[in-house]
Amino acid sequence: MPFRFKRLEIPDLILIEPVVFEDERGFFMESYKYSEFAKNGINVSFVQDNHSFSKKGVIRGLHYQNPPKAQGKLVRAIRGEIFDVAVDIRKGSPTYGKWVSVILSEENKRMLYIPPGFAHGFCTISEYADVLYKTTEEYAPDYDAGIRWDDPEIGIEWPIKDPLLSDKDLSLPLLKDAWNEFYYPDI
Repeated sequence: MPFRFKRLEIPDLILIEPVVFEDERGFFMESYKYSEFAKNGINVSFVQDNHSFSKKGVIRGLHYQNPPKAQGKLVRAIRGEIFDVAVDIRKGSPTYGKWVSVILSEENKRMLYIPPGFAHGFCTISEYADVLYKTTEEYAPDYDAGIRWDDPEIGIEWPIKDPLLSDKDLSLPLLKDAWNEFYYPDI
């Protein structure tokens, strides 16, 4: 099997570790295979690929799209290292407002699947990072939403204290005030 799938503390979040074949020439790995992902609970179609470059200390997020344009994401760092975070924002969920983090890097080649109903963000902890992520819906600005990276009710333990943030991310509301159309177990 070319992948190992591990459900995290919030079981809807899935960490994927590819099997990597390395030799003196470099390495080979499969980064996505529909049949393997579907057998392991990720039975979705990806419709858009995104590439983000960030410098050390940048936090991007916490972002999501509301239904009917809600996005699932398959995230990986192909260069550098990130502290990747997903927050359960499904109203009525037993893990509502809880967060999970994983380190994604070019060395560990791990990927994180984040289904709809979660806000996503990351912090670059290396000098720079290139992050690729597939989404299950195209970007739809009319459904775009987010929550503050430092919402005290969520309490994410970011690895830096004074991040670089976009103006958009600085103006995001707290989870309790955010536009959020996700309800558990509807999605």
